[in-house]
Amino acid sequence: MAAQVMGCVKAGKKAGMIPTIKAPNVSFLRGLAPEDEVLLNRLISERSDFVEHPDFEHSPLERQLFGAVARLVNRKATRFIETPDAITDAVKTRERPPALTYAQEGHIFMRYNYARRRVALLLEAGRRRKLSSTQVRHLLAWGHRALTARSVIVRLNMPLVLAMAKRTKLSNIDFNELISEGNMALLRSVEKFDCSRGFKFSTYSCRAILKSFSRVAMRASRYRGTFPTEFDPAMERSDFVDSQRKCREEDCVDEVKEIFLHNLACLSAVEQTVISERFALGAPTEGFMPQPKTLEQVGHIIGVTKERVRQIQNNALKKIRVTLEDRFLAA
Repeated sequence: MAAQVMGCVKAGKKAGMIPTIKAPNVSFLRGLAPEDEVLLNRLISERSDFVEHPDFEHSPLERQLFGAVARLVNRKATRFIETPDAITDAVKTRERPPALTYAQEGHIFMRYNYARRRVALLLEAGRRRKLSSTQVRHLLAWGHRALTARSVIVRLNMPLVLAMAKRTKLSNIDFNELISEGNMALLRSVEKFDCSRGFKFSTYSCRAILKSFSRVAMRASRYRGTFPTEFDPAMERSDFVDSQRKCREEDCVDEVKEIFLHNLACLSAVEQTVISERFALGAPTEGFMPQPKTLEQVGHIIGVTKERVRQIQNNALKKIRVTLEDRFLAA
């Protein structure tokens, strides 16, 4: 993972994405926890956007939002010391999320976008000079704060997706697909919502969720127009390879029978008897088809042990195999 992170740092991204930044050495990256490596890779490889707010320039805002100025738990930590937050604690401990007032909702969105803004500022600083270990740890800590705030917002508003899906009358759409599309729309709404405009988040996200449902319906209608029948996985699988294999097996069986019946492999009389009795290749008697016999039964017929029958059988099969290969090569 450390090599992957370093690759993203060195390569940067194409137009519209985060430019190349200078990160610490590989030994520092290898000392990070796996979840921190994943987060760092994501932060430096994806576009870091945030919704601007006029209060972000006020110096005491960080203390108002998080209860204290950002300070790492210890020198090598990638988390800040967090003060108790009623909303976050309620989401983590209660099965039913609490209903937020407009002020509480704005507060948590401010926390989310402020954390994303600090991530963007640190990434911008990394373009000009190599980030120190402390700066990378602050980058990760702010990234974790942004993820925590986003998970709280999503957890609080997931019932909204379920309620909208139940109200939507789309009988030809799978309900689980609606929920999936609604959740994705909810995540996109969280990324773009501006709490400074004075609206509730539910007002903004409901429209986005309904638009995602309409997109699902349009895709379903296009699919129905192209494939008017129900999807059948068995019809999607081609049996060409199986049919080709079956035809070749039948050809090989016919070839082996011809080699045996005309004794093209120069089998002895005992070998012919063993092969004929073991694999039921003899002619029908009294209207009954011959049945394959065991090694012991064949041994009683030719008067040898079953181990000797096995040896005779293997030697005869080897002769037949060599003859079969020669005939195929000649063809």
